[in-house]
Amino acid sequence: MSFSNDGPSRSHQAETLLVTAGRDTRAQKGFVNPPVVHGSTVLYPTAEDLHAHRGEFQYGRHGTPTTRALQDVLMALEGPQCAGVGLAPSGLAAITTTLLSVLKAGDHLLVCDNVYRPSRNFCNGMLARYGVETTYFDPLIGAAIEQLFRPNTKAVLVEAPGSQSFEMPDIPAIASVAHAHGALVIDDNTWATPLFHRSLEQGVDISMQAATKYIGGHSDIMFGTVSANAKAWPQLAEGIRLLGVCAGPDDVYLALRGVRTLAVRLAQHHRSGIEMARWLATRPEVMRVLHPALESDPGHAIWKRDFTGASGLFSIVLKPAPPKAVDALLDAVKLFGMGYSWGGFESLVIPFDCDGYRTATKWAPGGPSLRLHIGLENVDDLKADLERGFAAFNAA
Repeated sequence: MSFSNDGPSRSHQAETLLVTAGRDTRAQKGFVNPPVVHGSTVLYPTAEDLHAHRGEFQYGRHGTPTTRALQDVLMALEGPQCAGVGLAPSGLAAITTTLLSVLKAGDHLLVCDNVYRPSRNFCNGMLARYGVETTYFDPLIGAAIEQLFRPNTKAVLVEAPGSQSFEMPDIPAIASVAHAHGALVIDDNTWATPLFHRSLEQGVDISMQAATKYIGGHSDIMFGTVSANAKAWPQLAEGIRLLGVCAGPDDVYLALRGVRTLAVRLAQHHRSGIEMARWLATRPEVMRVLHPALESDPGHAIWKRDFTGASGLFSIVLKPAPPKAVDALLDAVKLFGMGYSWGGFESLVIPFDCDGYRTATKWAPGGPSLRLHIGLENVDDLKADLERGFAAFNAA
């Protein structure tokens, strides 16, 4: 489902817009939250209205008052460059819908090598079967991406930063080259959200998020959002309509509930994440911390230039150790759960290894790697939990 309008007032700061946009208490009979509309059929008052498809809403798949409220908030958050917002049933669905909307058989796609692995699987699988060729590039390539363009290159997909290895691409530099070749730039903006990174203002044409993560914020929905500028929105809106992509009303409501507290939650994830990253950098078991908000990180200058904050997700590279030592660490921690997601209130940890699927770059960090999501727990408790894990790691 997709929606565009002139947007709510842009005069307030993001924190205020997150609370106020998409709310019409008069239409909501005084209630603070909009009603959850469960509906498919919309009735028309007259035959003339029916023939003309006249009405604010025509069919449940195309939108309801509940989806309109969430889209209003997201448009306000994305900023004045946003011409429309689409909602999808998962983050991956947001990515795949975007790619299917802007590409056709015979086209060429450029994708950064640190992209979300399911996105890579879609490019190598379904897009390849449909006659779209994908070339992967070093996330640090910057303006040198020029050498990879072909006459049929139609889009560039970036992820800033990569959600495992955390390289930070120079999006404005890449966008400048892409636009000179008539190609669209698509950004997976899940890590920072538009609250900390308004990528549409930095040359991105389509910005998507796995709203399962920070927009939802409570680890209880699967959701995706896609936002586009005026150039890309018509293509994207048509793709959403033709593919029949929509999100269920209860998940829309939960996403709307989550977005109201996004600013305070992300502020805490930012503070706790950086504190934990700095502490981990002092640990003898840790060889390297991969976090662009740290001054020591190779991507720090780009992060400082383009972002206004950081989320709670980052990685560490441990000093060389056998797999049983890493497993002992994972089994010893109690507050850090092991699970393949992030963005909720809880802290998480998973081991990862990019080497098996990267093609444009080599992943050889020198030791086993862990991705951490720092939740909303007390950081001293989280440090104590990891100290217990490190003790088990050293003993093994």
